[in-house]
This record gives sequence, C-alpha cells and structure tokens, in this order.
Amino acid sequence: MIAVALVSLESAFDVGFATASWLVSGFYLAACVGQPLMGRIADRLGPRRVYCAGLAIVCVASAVAPIAPGFAALLICRIVQAIGTSAAFPAGLALIRRVAGSGTPTEVPSPSMHNARASGPPPTGALGAIAVANSASAGFGPVLGGLLVALVGWPGIFLVNTPLTLITLILAYRVLPPDGPARAQAHRLVRDLDPFGILLFSGTLVGLLGYLLSLPSRPLWILVPVFVVAGVGLVLWERRTASPFLDVRAFVRSPALTGVLAQQAAVQLVFYSVFYGLPMWLEEVRGYSTERSGLLMLPVAAFGVLVTPVAARMVTRFGPRLPLVVGSAGLVLGSMLLLTLSGDTPVAGIVGVAAVLGLPNGMNNMSLQAALYSAAPPDATGLAGGLFQTARYVGAIMSTAVLGLLLATNLTSAGLHHVAYLNTAFAVLLLLAAILTRRGRSAQ
Repeated sequence: MIAVALVSLESAFDVGFATASWLVSGFYLAACVGQPLMGRIADRLGPRRVYCAGLAIVCVASAVAPIAPGFAALLICRIVQAIGTSAAFPAGLALIRRVAGSGTPTEVPSPSMHNARASGPPPTGALGAIAVANSASAGFGPVLGGLLVALVGWPGIFLVNTPLTLITLILAYRVLPPDGPARAQAHRLVRDLDPFGILLFSGTLVGLLGYLLSLPSRPLWILVPVFVVAGVGLVLWERRTASPFLDVRAFVRSPALTGVLAQQAAVQLVFYSVFYGLPMWLEEVRGYSTERSGLLMLPVAAFGVLVTPVAARMVTRFGPRLPLVVGSAGLVLGSMLLLTLSGDTPVAGIVGVAAVLGLPNGMNNMSLQAALYSAAPPDATGLAGGLFQTARYVGAIMSTAVLGLLLATNLTSAGLHHVAYLNTAFAVLLLLAAILTRRGRSAQ
C-alpha cells in the first residue's frame, strides 16, 4: 500500500521524494536484520510464539502511525512495523516444516546452518499457497491503498492493518500447531542468540545499504568503512564463536543456499524497480490518480497468482530449475517491454506490460521458495527463511537506490526507460544463472 501513498505522504509532511522514500527504505533496513533474528528466535523458542508476537507488534505500530506528530515519528512506526512483520515468513516456514513432518521438531539442541540439506521434498502445495498469498496481497495492496488514500487519506493505509492483524492473531492461536516447551531459559536466550554477531551483522547491512540509499542525494562515504570493518569483524567473530548467529562457513559448504539467496536479491531488485517505479510514472507522467494507478498495477499480481499453481506443478515434476529459467526469461521480456511505454501509450498497452511482468513473478517466487526449502537445514529453517527475506529486502533497497538515482530528477518516460535497461541487464544475468545452476528434482 505504501507504493501508491508516497506522493500523498510527500505532500502531507512537506518532504521530497528522497526523504519520503525512507518510509520504504527504513522499513527494509530494519527488516533485513529483523528477518534472520526473528527466524533464529523462532528456531529457539517456537515458531507460533514468534509469529503471534510479530502480529501484536504490527497491530500496535499500525494503530499509532496515523497520530504521528511528524515524519520522524512516522518513520519510527514503520521501523517497528518492520520488526513485527519480520516474524511472518521465517516462523511460517518453520511451521510448514513441522506440519509437513520433513524435519526435526522445533526443540532441538543447537540450531545452526551446519547441515547442508533438508530431508524430504519441498511441500509444493503449502509453498504454492504462500506464493499465491504473497502475489495476491502484493496486487491487492496498491488497489486497497489507492482507495484508502482517496477516501480517508494516507492514515488509512496504516489503520487498516489493525483489524487485519487482530483477526489474524485470533486465527493463529486457534489454527497453528502449538509450540512445545521453550528450549532455552530466559537467562540463556540472549547469549545463545549471539548478540555481538547480531550487532556486526546489523552494522554490515546498514553500512552497505545505507550507503546505497544515500547515492541519489549525497553519498555517505563514512558508511563504506563501517561496512568493511563490520563485515570483516562478522566473518572473524562468527568463525570462532560457539553459537554463531550467522554460520559463515555454511555458505561455503552449501553453495545451493548461497545461490538461492543471491538469485532472490536479484529477482526482487528487478521486481521492486517496477513495483515502485511504475506507479510513480503513472501518477507523475500520465497524471493518473492513486486509485487508478493501483488498479493498473493489479495485473502484476493477478497474473502471478494465476501462474503459481502451474509453477508448483512444474517444481513437483521437474524441480525448481525449469520454472526459474522460464521466470527469468519472462523478466527479460517484461523489462524490454517497459521500453515501449511513453506518454501516449494506451491503457491497454500499460495493462499488457504489467501482465507480462506478473507472469515471471509467480514462477520465480515459487521456484526460489522450493529451492530454499530443499537447501535449508532442518534445525535452522527459521534462520534460513529469515535470510531469504533479508535477500528480498536487499533487492528492494537496491531498487529504491536505483529509482532514486534514475528518477529523482528525471521522472519522465526517458527515466523509466533507463530503469528498463538496467532491469534487462539483471534479468539476463538471472537467466544465465538459472540455466547454469544444477538443481535436482524436488525430492533432493
């Protein structure tokens, strides 16, 4: 919903695009750290506990956001939202593994990234349902956001989350399988979570991504040494600590997991460049209202939903590689079609381009989730799921940096075409990686 509300928020708080975009970037920065952290806690204390706690946090932050006295306070609410939403995917993936019975229970002695492979094939039905839900919510979000902004203004995109999270919290307690006794006592939990490793991980991400986000206005060069020092320190510390937050050796032992995370970041870079850039172009260049811009973005998610069951069947029969190749090829085509958009492109043409971009979305999401499930260690499913989402947010942050560089001072059709050229280049690299990557069938 935030994608179609940025223009209204700029006006409401009298800030420019670079400042308003921190409502997106700040959310992703916090989520980059929060996702693996929540996944690690879910592995330790139980996924249902963490999932429900995350919902409660989102509920409170969404209720407070509309009364924020200024932009800084609203940004803090978004960061708190990010921490809460960070629980959903990693805890959900751990719950799926428990229900599927293809991994060990939540209460195991020492969750880590040590085991290179999970046992059993990915549950494509459950993963497909998640992919459909993600695509549907991504498509419905701009539509609902546009209507809420038109009817009640920007506060509506926050207030709507309060009843949704309350209903979901009730359903979670009634439906999700309960956790067993927490494995770690409260006084041991902080030590087991490796707080110094988390601090170094946070410094590494904030240094890198903060620098990228500063590029459109004034590069913060001071963040480069922060990134380097924190990154080197992270590797050295995690190699020697007994209970590492991020087992860096695992990325060497499991190239499949490393490859999934890299492909996820690249796919999301291309997707979010379109998902955030196209509504801006529709409103500023074509002069469409927020609600109409949201409706024009609907095919991106709608076609992703329609394709996901097909992708799930392909994963079951052939493994994740083939649908990833098809999805990457679709990204190449969709990115090239962005070059056809101009100030006089008919609405049917815009809808057609959005539809083509939606098709690979379903393929890529399904295949990458299945590949992650196969590569993730059973006793660290939450952490692996969190890192998967971190890769997603890294790609999203990179997309905001790209949009800031290319559109902040050139929000025209030519600027959109520059985004299309860059997206095409990344899509071609993704296609090559998908073709060259060796992945077995879903039973791997």
